[in-house]
Amino acid sequence: MTAYKTVNPATGETLKEFPEATAKEIEAALADSHAAFQSWRHSAVADRSAVLRRVGELYQERKDELARIISLEMGKPFRQAQGEIDIVTTIYRYYADEGPGFLADEELSVSGGGTAVVRTTPLGSLLGIMPWNYPYYQVARFAAPNLMLGNTILLKHAPSCPQAALAMERIFADAGLPAGCYINVFATNEQVADIIADPRNQGVSLTGSERAGSAVAEIAGRNLKKCVLELGGSDAFILLDTEDVAKAAKMAAAGRLGNAGQACNSPKRFMVQQDIYEDFVRELTAAVSAVQPGDPLDPKTRFGPLSSQAAADRLLEQLKDAIDKGATVHTGGGRVDGPGAYVQPTVLTGITPEMRAYTEELFGPAAVVYPVADEDEAVELANSSPYGLGGAVWSQDVEKAKSVADRLETGMVWINGLSGTQADLPFGGIKRSGIGRELGKYGMAEFVNKKLIRVER
Repeated sequence: MTAYKTVNPATGETLKEFPEATAKEIEAALADSHAAFQSWRHSAVADRSAVLRRVGELYQERKDELARIISLEMGKPFRQAQGEIDIVTTIYRYYADEGPGFLADEELSVSGGGTAVVRTTPLGSLLGIMPWNYPYYQVARFAAPNLMLGNTILLKHAPSCPQAALAMERIFADAGLPAGCYINVFATNEQVADIIADPRNQGVSLTGSERAGSAVAEIAGRNLKKCVLELGGSDAFILLDTEDVAKAAKMAAAGRLGNAGQACNSPKRFMVQQDIYEDFVRELTAAVSAVQPGDPLDPKTRFGPLSSQAAADRLLEQLKDAIDKGATVHTGGGRVDGPGAYVQPTVLTGITPEMRAYTEELFGPAAVVYPVADEDEAVELANSSPYGLGGAVWSQDVEKAKSVADRLETGMVWINGLSGTQADLPFGGIKRSGIGRELGKYGMAEFVNKKLIRVER
């Protein structure tokens, strides 16, 4: 039985299945990717830029088709799926435009005469292991900078997104990327381990769960391979003060419920100054309660199912654990009646350390709210998480917010805004949230050889 299949999470219906790769197909993919690198690495930078620019254009030309695929495969509302494709386009355009500059030699000032430069050169064939929650965007973050560098890619996508995976492979081919430079593989976990260990592979990038990241890092380390890991998050939303509690609560609800709460960097833990806490909980509950589930293919739908029944069951188990141990449910907390992997948008308070919700990531439409006496308590609570991806600090006093931001143990902080993403800003975390950075110039600084070339005279 194959793991690669399209199962509509809104109905539970299996729509299409795809065979897993054979050992022969994996060997051919490794050989072809390695062979393609030998020529792609020496291709003109302008040619690489042209391919990436055309990739971005094709995403726009096929926008509705691509959006429909992921609405069916992982339940993203159609309008949000279109928005994901817009972000993807900006990423390919960004690296097409800015990538050549990032590849320029860096001249060093040296003593003793002569010259020295650091030259950015590619490493080789890389493996990307990508998740289902943003099927196109996650691939773009990895593929765009590395193809611009001159690396080649084997891409193992989530088993629940096979049609999205194949659609991306077609786009690269149609954009003129030479054969072998980007190859989709429907690999098993055992085959992934073999690819990482193979001497023709030079590194691996994974976006996914902490458990998957640990497994991949272990194999990569054993084989002395570079890895980049973008894992889970339990981002804090710290509200120190506001002139408009209702507006702040609506922003919080929007950030928490986008993509049905299935975003690693969405706000999940809300820390609110004591004097506005009760008002915030009331307004947040009202905003969350107003959200109605719908068919993800309907352009009017803003809230769809979770990606799978397994994902819904896991979240419901976490919520039940909290409720059974005394948490207060202000709205939601259970399944949505009817077919599909729908979970009610939920607001919880009274979360304590013995509950799973205190330390685990709630990857779905559930918000946890805590009262805090001051910024010191907010920082202590925020930093108590094993994760360190992002966070947000809200205050009318920007300097105070900056001070709090400096104290947060995270890779990213937004002030008076929701955690987000854009092509020119680095993305990544610390602690159990991962290793390395993607996007911006930093996205082209991971899988590279920074080669020193010294001329003494």
